[in-house]
Amino acid sequence: MNKFWNWRNSDEGRTLYFDGYIAANSWYDDDITPKKFKAELTESTGDISVWLNSPGGDALAASQIYTMLKEYNGKVTVKIDGLAASAVSVVAMAGDEVVMSPTACIMVHNPATMIFGEAADFQSGIKMLSEVKEGIINAYHQKTGLSRAKISSMMDAETWFSAQKAVELGFADKILYAPDQVEATEGFIFDKITVTNALRRKLPKEKQESEAQPQGVPHQELLTRLNLLK
Repeated sequence: MNKFWNWRNSDEGRTLYFDGYIAANSWYDDDITPKKFKAELTESTGDISVWLNSPGGDALAASQIYTMLKEYNGKVTVKIDGLAASAVSVVAMAGDEVVMSPTACIMVHNPATMIFGEAADFQSGIKMLSEVKEGIINAYHQKTGLSRAKISSMMDAETWFSAQKAVELGFADKILYAPDQVEATEGFIFDKITVTNALRRKLPKEKQESEAQPQGVPHQELLTRLNLLK
């Protein structure tokens, strides 16, 4: 049994613990691959709960797992107990119901890859990443109903959601352990671009100006120093 994930039976159906990186293939048997996931998923039938805690991994492998869960013949409840980041946030969208621990987070960002070669290779890589992004947006859009432009902007900025904000935006349906009737609270939404710009605005004006000035000794001062050495 893979040390990062396993399942158990209960009166409420099977429970799958999904904890680790997603990979197309596992070299050290410590990643979650579509092949291993399918073997566990199809071993039995009935409703299933999937506990998610993962920093992400391979986007196309995540797409396979997302599709397996969408095709599964039984109710799929996704429960995020820690972090559903990057590609795993896509897997989370496959749940018929998505619930989050009050301390959990979701993170969305643009797909990334490593490319080497000539200019044509880089151009092909850019096109490929754009198409992968469109596929990811499909999953988020189908779950949340948010506009594709808004989702794209969130991905561009690498955005983190608290449980409250995820429910507010439609990435999740409810928060674990919370009463059915609870007063709405403001969750947090964090993205790197906004935070970086906010920090820059807080820098003293003198420091910002000094950073913008070229460093070095003025030409005339150098000539004066050279004359003193003669």
